[in-house]
Amino acid sequence: MAGAIIENMSTKKLCIVGGILLIFQIIAFLVGGLIAPEPTMATPYQAVKCIDTRKNHHRTKWFEPWGHNHCENIKDLDEAIHRQIEANDIVFAVHVPHPSYEMSSWFQFMLYIMQFEIIFKRDNQIKDNAEVTLDVSLAYRDDRSSEWKEMTHETETRKLKCTFGSPKTIENEGRQYECDAVPFMEIGTVAHKFYLINIRLPVNEKKGINVGIGVIKDIGLVGIHQNGGFTKIWFAMKTFLTPSIIIIMVWYWRRITMMTRAPVLLEKVIFALGISMTFINIPVEWFSIGYDWTWMLLFGDIRQGIFYAMLLSFWIIFCGEHMMDQNERNSFSGYWKQVGPIAVGSFCLFVFDMCERGVQLKNPFYSIWTTEVGTELAMAFIIVAGICLCLYFLFLCFMVFQVFRNISGKQCSLPAMSKTRRLHYEGLIFRFKFLMLTTLGCAAMTVSFFIVNQLFEGQWKWGQWKFQAYSAFFTGVYGMWNLYVFALMFLYAPSHKKYGEDQSDGDLGVSSGEDFQLTTTITHVDGPTEVYKLARKEAQE
Repeated sequence: MAGAIIENMSTKKLCIVGGILLIFQIIAFLVGGLIAPEPTMATPYQAVKCIDTRKNHHRTKWFEPWGHNHCENIKDLDEAIHRQIEANDIVFAVHVPHPSYEMSSWFQFMLYIMQFEIIFKRDNQIKDNAEVTLDVSLAYRDDRSSEWKEMTHETETRKLKCTFGSPKTIENEGRQYECDAVPFMEIGTVAHKFYLINIRLPVNEKKGINVGIGVIKDIGLVGIHQNGGFTKIWFAMKTFLTPSIIIIMVWYWRRITMMTRAPVLLEKVIFALGISMTFINIPVEWFSIGYDWTWMLLFGDIRQGIFYAMLLSFWIIFCGEHMMDQNERNSFSGYWKQVGPIAVGSFCLFVFDMCERGVQLKNPFYSIWTTEVGTELAMAFIIVAGICLCLYFLFLCFMVFQVFRNISGKQCSLPAMSKTRRLHYEGLIFRFKFLMLTTLGCAAMTVSFFIVNQLFEGQWKWGQWKFQAYSAFFTGVYGMWNLYVFALMFLYAPSHKKYGEDQSDGDLGVSSGEDFQLTTTITHVDGPTEVYKLARKEAQE
């Protein structure tokens, strides 16, 4: 009777905790949807065609598209031809941001996409596999009256992928090619208020530089940066969630150390998952407001990679430890076949990220996709990572199927047990199924919410209410996985409740007064766990 009361109280507490976590989950979505603005903002820029007639084109002078020191410019190519201005004398200048605006450290990063406007001329068509060579300079300053300081200067190439929808006849001269946008620049911090971009297209017919690229009429840029208002909401969530996860981690590990046995594998993996979640939560981004830390994007990718690798490993080990068979699994080496694809895939993605954003720490104009070798290398890493991910999910689905099949078989032994013992095992099985369904729900919500955002506009309206779906996706999913880790440590912390003599089970040889925990099928220094004993008895029969 006392055991039944204890189990009912435990179930009631579980429902209360589940309800509280659900409320926090709803709040996480509403914070992003109703309070935060859109996560990113895209701003178009049109380059101004400045004239540089100085000998040898020394770069001691910066060409500003507007302002008190604006450059002498031309409106179109006809004016350049009329004034006999050569292509080497034209500098495409872009000032970031637009007049009367300033950049802010709250924008976190800058990503720029380049769009060429190329017109058709029969005597100057775009050849196959054409490449544009760019001589690019980037400068910055923090007030409108100071001198520009060079940030970087690079020579880059970009492949042209253009199509012409009309017949290439003299009647269609002057029509515009349809060209794909190309990556231009990415910077992992916004440490200055103003930026100036000067782009040259040097022509050298002897070396074949910028020959056969058509007639470039204009260059447009699209700048993308994180919205400052969203950044503040994001930082606030990180600041709030960090101590929450740390507190539950300390409580969880304290419960484990109070046991007379050593921690088992599943408990260690859950604790490691909490550490990886904390690693993501720690709001080191606050320092990027005052410091020029260009490596923050790369650091963020590494943190997310560690968490997802740990999460995938946990799912495999969680299923293995609830397999209810006689195999010894209290060792990480017992899962090398399943965890191996995770390690290989994570390593491939890490190398890819280092080849892209790692190089961008020195050269913000670099892109691994601009060369054939780089593209093939990047695709190779992504394909290998994709294959590893498919193998992982095959292993995971097979293990989940085995666990549910074994649980169904073991439930036949429950009626023969005492009521208290039966309630205990039913609780174990219920919590396993509950966690599996919660995991599937979290994954389904993540995927479905992402798809809905792609199908519909990022902003939904109901009367006077505006709901930012993209922001809700980021804050909701981020909060959801934090709550998931929180629930894991709460549900799988060892219990120290004692069962009396009336709760013993002679058939299974379980002694009275044993510590019960929601744990694994393996053995430890205190002897076999409850689920393992049940599985062993069934196997012997």
